[in-house]
Amino acid sequence: MESTSPALSVSIAVLTALLGLTGFGIYTAFGPPSRQLDDPFDDHDD
Repeated sequence: MESTSPALSVSIAVLTALLGLTGFGIYTAFGPPSRQLDDPFDDHDD
């Protein structure tokens, strides 16, 4: 007899992927890789 439903497994997988992508985005935006990012608004002085 199976104790977990497939819907629970899928929802945990989706939640894990979402948290992983969110963490990667925060790391890219505010971590060490952010030094390589350019601000397009600073490039166009009006």
